Amino acid sequence: MKPGPMPPQPPTCGRNAKTPQPPPAHRQINEQTYIPPMPAKPPTPHTILMVVFPDFLLLDAAGPLQVFAMADQEAAKAQLTPRYRLRTVSTTGGLITSSTGLAVQTETLPRPASLKHTTLIVAGGDGTEGAMRDKRLIRWLQAASRQVARCCSVCTGAFVLAQAGLLDGRRAVTHWQDVPLLRQLFPQVHLLDDAIHVRDGHVHTSAGVTAGIDLCLSLVEADHGRALSLRVAKRLVVPLRRAGGQRQFSAELLAQETDQEGVAGQLLQWLKPRLKQAINVADMAHALALSERTLHRQVLAQTGQTPARFLANLRLERACRLLETAPTPLKRVVRESGFGSEDKMRRCFQQRLGVSPGDYAWRFSSGRTRS
Repeated sequence: MKPGPMPPQPPTCGRNAKTPQPPPAHRQINEQTYIPPMPAKPPTPHTILMVVFPDFLLLDAAGPLQVFAMADQEAAKAQLTPRYRLRTVSTTGGLITSSTGLAVQTETLPRPASLKHTTLIVAGGDGTEGAMRDKRLIRWLQAASRQVARCCSVCTGAFVLAQAGLLDGRRAVTHWQDVPLLRQLFPQVHLLDDAIHVRDGHVHTSAGVTAGIDLCLSLVEADHGRALSLRVAKRLVVPLRRAGGQRQFSAELLAQETDQEGVAGQLLQWLKPRLKQAINVADMAHALALSERTLHRQVLAQTGQTPARFLANLRLERACRLLETAPTPLKRVVRESGFGSEDKMRRCFQQRLGVSPGDYAWRFSSGRTRS
């Protein structure tokens, strides 16, 4: 039988010649051995280390931990690897009873050297004073703070960080009712009166109780973007950012809680339509037919604020409302709130809220635009 015709071969020279192509780079080892590409390694979950102590406030720990747990649940829905690894620790380990009587199981304090890529959070509560006296805990916090990625506190947990010297020279916040005591005990801390949470370097502090949830939502947003943080906020049925911005409480509400016929209530009604005007304590005393000393004593007793601070807070709240509702030129905000100048308003925002008016508008305006 005659052999069939040979199949045509590509030309080896001339215009139509084809040059043999080498295999892809990842298929070459010494130009001979093929090794398939390695699959991408999944990201390592970030560790969240919650520090508790006897008589801690349960919500200070449970609220933040739930934020990170739900972030993992939302990631799982998208078939993504877990984002966080949650651990609860204490000085002694074992069961630690909260101020509600409910106990949680804890691990002993881990070696500080093992805490890289960790976020450390200290809860607050009635047991804060005892935690401040726990020398082992304080020494551990001092060592751990040099290793962790972030060091945080919730509510009066700021006292524990301050006792360890971790807030020295830093801006910080705690529950508004405990601000005077923290300022008295730790004058080296730059304390903000009523911000919800504040960051200074790798140290984050948050205000009373549920403010820990606000803080942790912001950490999830920083780690994995606004979309995931927003899904978690929806699951928790909380706003991603409070409608009231960073303010813990309202001077106007404090006055409304008092007798409307009392001095603070009368002062509120007189000030509200006059915030654009230049007003001093003498003007307020004259309007209420009181001496300045009596006005000071009565307003301080009813609101916990001096008349001058009460007026400054009302101006701040009006400025915040203007910045929250719509993009508003700063000059108009200054005029409507009665600050007198952009510089005065900027200083007030920085001292009270830890942000500039422009940053406040960008964070909390419904349009999320800078004025």
